[in-house]
Amino acid sequence: MSKKDLGLLILILVVGAVVTAINPRFLLPINLANTSNLIGLFGILAIGQAFVIITGGIELSVGSLVALLGTLFIDFIAVRDMPWPLALPLILVLGGIIGLAHGWLITRLKLQPFVVTLCGLLIYRGVARFYTADGTAGFAFGQNFPELEFLTAGRSYGVPNSFIALIVISIVMWVVLHRSVFGRYLYAIGKNEEAAKYSGIRTGRVVMAAYVICGVLTALSAIYFAMYTRSISPASHGQFYELYAIAAAVLGGFSLRGGEGSLVGVILGTVLLQELQNLVNLLGIPSSLNFAVMGGVILIGVLVDQQWGVFRARRLMLDASRKTVAAE
Repeated sequence: MSKKDLGLLILILVVGAVVTAINPRFLLPINLANTSNLIGLFGILAIGQAFVIITGGIELSVGSLVALLGTLFIDFIAVRDMPWPLALPLILVLGGIIGLAHGWLITRLKLQPFVVTLCGLLIYRGVARFYTADGTAGFAFGQNFPELEFLTAGRSYGVPNSFIALIVISIVMWVVLHRSVFGRYLYAIGKNEEAAKYSGIRTGRVVMAAYVICGVLTALSAIYFAMYTRSISPASHGQFYELYAIAAAVLGGFSLRGGEGSLVGVILGTVLLQELQNLVNLLGIPSSLNFAVMGGVILIGVLVDQQWGVFRARRLMLDASRKTVAAE
């Protein structure tokens, strides 16, 4: 665990202690279970976002994708009677294809990630609203899918299965990011894409793979959110979720410039973000201030990242000057 991650963990514990002192209901099993469930839902989304951010890119369309893919999933299993073991991988494939399309536009046509994904944000939500005729996609009364509901919205030994899924995905993605050649390529591209290209890395393919991973994890998150809410209004479902994912990644130490961050940090960032949201709810603060809290958190995270970069650069220069003096 890096110093950044350790500092974030300490901050989480301090905030948790403060919240508990203010309102002991924070430690009630029902509240902890609900918070863990939300950590699982948003954590999966944040991991996908982190893989894109580490390359120096950004994915602004994940909220709209959650709405579109969630709508399609409910429609497939509730209206078209498609077996969910078939619908689930189909949605994951669709998410991967959309991620691949984004990566292709960015790497082959040299479009800016901000522009591509901002257009996606508008397009996918518009398609979702058109698909439902601006209505609501949901399950009919009495329509149940016991196995699917257990896997997505159920609990094992009191722990939400969404949180367990997050842990499993985190372990796999940690290995991919920190213990594989592909992960090293991601860091290299984020730090200096031109240098990575000259060193023989096929930067285009690596960046496209990052967007595919983000698309697949977003699709999985869309399924979890769909089963959590059991109904989707495409006009509002998933709105601003991309900001939650970005905030979690930034809080976790991922630099928006790319090339920095750890998967442990993303999880801790998600935990802190949900802890702050829980604090807002328990203190009776108007929910309309949630976005103000989130915006403030992102701003603080960016400021800390910037100042940390300045401090580290100065320390490196100081160390270099000391070595030069010692050599003389």
